[in-house]
This record gives sequence, C-alpha cells and structure tokens, in this order.
Amino acid sequence: MQKIRNIAVIAHVDHGKTTLVDGLLEQSGTFGSHEQHDERAMDSNDIEKERGITILSKNTAIRYKDYKINIIDTPGHADFGGEVERVLKMVDGVLVLVDAYEGVMPQTKFVVKKMLALGKKPIVVINKIDKPSAEPDRVVDEMFDLFADMGATDEQQDFPVIYAAARDGIAKLDMEEEDGDFECIFETILESVPEPEGDASNPLQAQVFTLDYDNYVGKIGISRIFNGTVRKGDNVMLAKSDGAMVKGKISKLIGFHGLNRMEIDEAEAGDIVAFAGMETVDVGDTIADSENPVALDPMHIEEPTLTVVFAVNDSPLAGQEGKHVTSNKLKDRLEAEMRTNVAMKLETVGEGKFKVSGRGELQITVLAENMRREGYEFSISRPEVIVKEIDGVKCEPFEHLVIDVPEDLSGTVIERLGKRKAEMKSMLPMGQGFQRIEFEIPARALIGFRGQFLTDTKGEGVMNHSFLEFRPFTGSVESRSYGALVSMTDGETLAFSLFGIQDRGVLFIGVQTKVYEGMIIGEHSRSNDLVVNPIKGKAQSNVRSSGADEAIKLVPPRDMSLERALEWIEDDELLEVTPENIRIRKKYLTENERKRHSRKGK
Repeated sequence: MQKIRNIAVIAHVDHGKTTLVDGLLEQSGTFGSHEQHDERAMDSNDIEKERGITILSKNTAIRYKDYKINIIDTPGHADFGGEVERVLKMVDGVLVLVDAYEGVMPQTKFVVKKMLALGKKPIVVINKIDKPSAEPDRVVDEMFDLFADMGATDEQQDFPVIYAAARDGIAKLDMEEEDGDFECIFETILESVPEPEGDASNPLQAQVFTLDYDNYVGKIGISRIFNGTVRKGDNVMLAKSDGAMVKGKISKLIGFHGLNRMEIDEAEAGDIVAFAGMETVDVGDTIADSENPVALDPMHIEEPTLTVVFAVNDSPLAGQEGKHVTSNKLKDRLEAEMRTNVAMKLETVGEGKFKVSGRGELQITVLAENMRREGYEFSISRPEVIVKEIDGVKCEPFEHLVIDVPEDLSGTVIERLGKRKAEMKSMLPMGQGFQRIEFEIPARALIGFRGQFLTDTKGEGVMNHSFLEFRPFTGSVESRSYGALVSMTDGETLAFSLFGIQDRGVLFIGVQTKVYEGMIIGEHSRSNDLVVNPIKGKAQSNVRSSGADEAIKLVPPRDMSLERALEWIEDDELLEVTPENIRIRKKYLTENERKRHSRKGK
C-alpha cells in the first residue's frame, strides 16, 4: 500500500489558492531543474490566465519524502461552487486559505459550511501576511468564530494555523518566527490529514468527480478509488445515479504527477486517477467490481439559478465575421459543453434557440467567451432567474451579498439596494476607512447591479455573493433606469453626427463603426429610448469662412465587455456576439415593429 494523502485547497476568489499550489509543486521538487513552467501553472485555459481566476477544478500530485500527496485546486467564485462541493467528497483533508486583510468572505463561508458538513478536518492558511494592511490575528479570530457559528465539532475547531506569503514561497507556524519555506505546510499535511480509508483487497469501488474529454479516447472520468485495485483492461460495472448498471472496460488508466498525466497499469484504494473507455460515464457514477457491484452514494449537484437563450444570429450583419453560424453548429457546441460541465443544463426551445441554465452570469459569459474565440457567432438574451414552485408557493433564488465600501459612500449603496428589495443583516467597520455590509437579496435584483455599484463607489467597492436558498417571490424589482440610443439607419458612423448625439447620453461605439437599424449605440441620459441617426454627414456648401468648422472633440466611448453588456440589456434587447465584436441590439429592429409589440404587451 503506497502512502497517500488527499487534500483540496479551498478559498474565496483571489485569496491565492493557485499561487499556493504553484509553491507546493515547486518546493516539493516535482518540477525538475530543467523544466520551464508558468506562474499560476494550474490555470491552464486562456480565460483563466487573463482574469486570474480558476474556473475548473484541477488535480495534481506531488511526492514529498516517500508520500504521494494528491492536491485538488478548486475555483473560488460562487458561480462554480458546485465544483467545490464534489471535490470535497474526494479528499480527506482541506487547506482553507484566507486573506490576511480581507478575512472571511462569502465564498469562504460557503465552502467551510460544505466542508464541516462532510466532517473534513481543516488546516487554516492565513495567506498574504506580507500586505501592509494585514491583520493575521484578527483573521484567525474570525475563523474561530466562523467555525463555532457553523457548528464545527471540537476536533474540527482544533485546527492548525499556518501563516504564509504564497507568492514569495514563505510559510511559518507562528508570526514571531523567522520566515521559513513550505516544509511546515508539508509536515502539517502529513500529521493532520488522515490516511485514506479503504482496502486494496476489497472489491473495486471508485467515484467520478470531474469529467474531461479527449478527441482520441472520448470521455475521461477523473475519480477517487475508495476500495479495491483497478488495472488497465479490467472489465468493470458502471453504476449510474439512477440505479442502472452498465458493463464497461477500462481502456486507459491515467495517473498524475505535477502537471503531467502518464499512463499507468494499476492503481489502488486511496489514489486519484483518470480512466477512459466508457462513453456513458457521468459525474457521481460509481465504477464497481463486475462480479460484485456495490454503488456509492450519488452526489448532490447544485441546481442552476439563471437561464439565458442562445440563438442563431439574425442581425443584418450576420455571418460576416463568424466561422460557425448555423443552428446545427451551435447545438453541437452547446451539447459538447454539457458533456463535461454538469452544473449547466440545455434544452431546445424553438427553431435555432437553445435555453442554457447555469449557476450565475459569470459561468454563462465564460461559456460565451470561449465560443466566440472558437469562431462561433450567436445572440444571447437577457439572463432570467429560474422560478420554482415549492409546496404551491412561487419561489425564487436569494443570494447572500457582502460588500466592502468606503464609509462616506455607504449611504448611496444602501439606498440603491433598498430599492432592489435587499435586507441588511450586518455592518462592520473594516479599518482603513472601509465598511463591510451584508445583505440578503433576490438573485434577479443583482442582474445589472454591478456596473451601477462600481459607478456609485468610484470603482473602490468590492462585492461578492453566493447562493443562499429559494424563498417566496418578492414582486417586481427596480431595473435599469436609463433608456437606449437606437440607430435609425444602416451604414458607418461619422464623427459629425456622433458629436451631436454624445450630449444625449454615453456612447458605446466610436467613429467608422458599422451600424444597422435597431442597433443600440449608447445609453440615453433619460429613461426613454431615443432613435438617432449616427451616419449623417455635414452638408457641403460652396461658401467657406475661416473658423466655421469647429474642431470636433468626441468623448471616448464606454467599453462594453461581454459581462457588462449582458448585465446592461433589458428584456426587449439582445446581445450579438461574434469573434470580432459584441453588439447590443433591440429584438425588433424597426421602430414600427417595436411599437406594435409594446402595444401587444400592454
């Protein structure tokens, strides 16, 4: 039996999980001296690298002394919380990372609650102790309070604390000590994390917690072996969550070491491996002994709370920029996403229209961003929350919202949230002129709030939210308070006409941009929509006088990213997404159509 420890790294977004895993890989000697690797090596896809967030949980393994330590790096953003929950079932111990200034954040609470419920023992790492504003002692107290509030057992309350600056590879067990390296982390893992339970001589039982896809071998299930031994070429039984039993054969067995995957011949209880050969495998399925199959408990996967409609792009500029523009291509791509992403659901709702449900806006915009980079062209509707009927009562999802704002601006934000049906739960001074305020708020009230919040707090506010529960429906919520500037013609914009329009609101586009009738070119400064002509040139006359042509000065347009635009649009608007542009448009392009449909609506 090899000596194994299985741990997960959990924390709020941006508290330093992936950087810590980098340091563990480096200091365990897993990277050879000749190997080149990037910073935040575990964030492998482009969007993860650009945004500095982890989207998919990833696993790696390091050797320390004669132990194999399997480490799973998890996402910190609330939209990917379902991923964290599954990972926690696969490990025996948890590193909980907390920022030495920010302290306990909503996602910290969310993951700690899941961890305690599963009876896992934590090791608390207070990270970023090199920050000038760090208060590690206060944060340790906050963690004790959090564990007590969440009903931790005495054993869980008695957690070891490590102080670290992961970026610099520094860690120590006491703030008074001199800076050391990560050895104290490795030793604490070996001492505090229990050995994996299970016996290599029992019949096989392994459970899948993440899926991967490979064009050559098909679906790959990454799983933890709870009992028994598995070999390449074994005949096994796949126990599905609905009780069905499917026969299968393991065509490939893959082990992990550092950032590399290598084929192995066998693995035994306690280890984390990947295997290929079964197309019907899903998250939560059990791979069991073919003679004596015993299924493990299926996993609970969090339900989606938001839906958007992906549809074929039908604007006047459709098909000019994308490579994949048909409904078949769009359907194939969305179905491929559903194969490995268990937190999302897909249904066809009409000709070339597909309803995608997910855990939040970020999850949906990450999918859309990946698709446009792959050359897809499509339109997206405004996000809507999923309303459920529970015991005959119409219910909607509520979120736990935590904001950090400068003290002098907190009044404005509280007033805004009050109009959006938010209920304030607590208010604490954070030092350095900031306040932390906690609310409970309907999820639909948060759609479109972030942009307004950043404006109100002059870009200094920080907001985080995580799913709370379904509660009775609260009635209508205030939405966008400004109308849109809508183009009345097709053509290319000219500076002369934009100069006249910019006094009416904020522009989203610059000069020589292609526009069409019904496309939204900016935000009106009043609450109604205004139809404008952005392609009108200056009338020529044969009389010239010096100084008659004033220099035209245009205000730079507001940069609308995919997320910002998706938050901004209303129910009668769509987002046109192509590999080169993101355009905002009305569902009905001509003014007559819009009037006709608004009359029908009334």
